Amino acid sequence: MAHMRIGLIGAGRVGAVLAAALRDAGHHIVAASGSSPASRTRLETLLPEARPAGPDAVARDADLVLLTVPDDALAAVVATLVADGAISAGQVVVHTSGHHGVAVLEPAARAGACVVALHPAMTFTGTDVDLARLPSCVFGVTTADDAAAEVARSLVADLGATMTVVTEEHRAMYHAALAHGSNHLVTLVTQALGLLQQAGTQDPSATLRPLLEAALDNALDYGDAALTGPVVRGDRETIDAHLDALADAPAPTFDAYLAMARVTAGLSVADGRLSRERAREITDRLDVAAWDFTAAQMADDLGRPHG
Repeated sequence: MAHMRIGLIGAGRVGAVLAAALRDAGHHIVAASGSSPASRTRLETLLPEARPAGPDAVARDADLVLLTVPDDALAAVVATLVADGAISAGQVVVHTSGHHGVAVLEPAARAGACVVALHPAMTFTGTDVDLARLPSCVFGVTTADDAAAEVARSLVADLGATMTVVTEEHRAMYHAALAHGSNHLVTLVTQALGLLQQAGTQDPSATLRPLLEAALDNALDYGDAALTGPVVRGDRETIDAHLDALADAPAPTFDAYLAMARVTAGLSVADGRLSRERAREITDRLDVAAWDFTAAQMADDLGRPHG
């Protein structure tokens, strides 16, 4: 698309990187706003040419306003920019929230702007390391009309990435899927690392890395057919040993193991690898373990002196 004057509002990890990538594609970053020390550092490092300014000044000086503020602040920022007359007809207003579609940009659309929701399905460090990852990134795009869709396609092409269309009504589900798959993966991996450390493993990360990489590749290629392990095989004795070993684990880790084991049992029954009878035996054992763990926690709390 024709090179545009871009203003960045919210110099977080995502915004600074996307603005830098668009600059490298030939666009001109005219101004940027970011108040935290981390934001200022990102601007100095990735966008030294961008003039520091307040949100209103950034928007007034731009052909394309890139909003990368937190989800909960987005509606208020848009409303304020429009009320202050900083958004006008002919501008493009883009946000990068995963949760929101274009409804949150309705005030800007009423002011005559072309509005686009453009969410990168990627985790960001906020450094130039992210620039090399963008070509493998898929952007979840929501638009209200064909003209905005064309703008979105051009922007994604400039970023060297690909896009998938997400309807307004499915935006929250789309974002929940990404958060569940990526954020909760980090939680599970962190818990596994803690258990390996507790078990005396010298290098927990090196132990887990090849297993997790293979499991992730298999899951992405084959879905739940990639499941392995004692629950899928119906190995009750192994599961009992796990539960006994985890009896002294932190409660969140124990709860996560129980929850994921139950889900895994259900998936294994659905694809025929685990009988309903054996699955019921396993889930009954998980229920007993949950009760025992809770009772032990309550007894420990009651026995602990209070100051």
